[in-house]
Amino acid sequence: MMPDAERELAPPEPLDLGATLAFLRRGRGDPTQHTAEGSDAWRELWRAQRTPEGLASLRLRVLDGPPTAARRLLVSAWGPGAAWSLAHAPELLGEGDDWSGLDALLARRTAEGDAAAAALQRVRRRTRGLRLTRSHLVLEAAVPAVLEQKVTGVEARRAWRQLVRQHGAAAPGPVPAGLMVMPDGVGWRSIPDHDWHRAGVGPQRMATIRRVAAVAPALERTLALGRGGPAAVAALRSIPGVGEWTAAEVLQRSHGDPDTLSVGDAHLPHVIGTWFTGDRVDDAGMLDLLAPYAGHRHRVVRLITSLGVEAPRFGAKATIEDHRGR
Repeated sequence: MMPDAERELAPPEPLDLGATLAFLRRGRGDPTQHTAEGSDAWRELWRAQRTPEGLASLRLRVLDGPPTAARRLLVSAWGPGAAWSLAHAPELLGEGDDWSGLDALLARRTAEGDAAAAALQRVRRRTRGLRLTRSHLVLEAAVPAVLEQKVTGVEARRAWRQLVRQHGAAAPGPVPAGLMVMPDGVGWRSIPDHDWHRAGVGPQRMATIRRVAAVAPALERTLALGRGGPAAVAALRSIPGVGEWTAAEVLQRSHGDPDTLSVGDAHLPHVIGTWFTGDRVDDAGMLDLLAPYAGHRHRVVRLITSLGVEAPRFGAKATIEDHRGR
């Protein structure tokens, strides 16, 4: 089946497709994304999107170079939202994400003898293909972020899979089996209470998602503000149940925000503290460590987490009370 729209893209620098777009995936079983298994998994990626112009399936295929350093990609799309998806594919793949400011900052601090900056500079050299994606899809970023409030990632991903499969729509085109488009704003608000309960979603998160879905068009308009920033944060946080952590998680994905931090995360401060100092820190400690990189703090977090750094974890693996929705 021929695509409804298709274009070839040649990033100005080699692109690491997996490092860039895995950030949008909610676990390996995410029904809105599909990659093949094995070492070459990220050579082809399928995404099911609900765009402002309708449903779309997007296939991104590496034509030249390895998936970690792609030089040319073929982007094909099916469905009413195909043209919209192709128009926004460059930013989805990181177009406009400018790392030159951070590169200059790291070079200067390294020259001044800053060991942490020198280490970050080495990580940056090894991960040149990493970009910050800008999906332009605020509701798509917001719903799973709310699902992740106050619970483990395993619980949140299970709820996302179950609700999308039950209440979403089949992705258009010759897509891999099981690829689904998430519900629209009306669809999320219409999910009955008992289905939320079966998915393990309590009344607070259910109510927050319904509130977010009710103002979805207004949230999409915050994209005109650019790549995040205080006004976009304030717009999201004006919704009861959406706190600092949730707003950051949304803006990092939908807007490509290079700076806003996920303050309130149960593990991130420990990861950042461990990398910089060898010790766990709290949110205040994380903010202190990242203060020299203001304007690029999320970029620094992505560099560090790209290494798979984990902080020591203590205690039983139980549901996490980190109050992300506050």
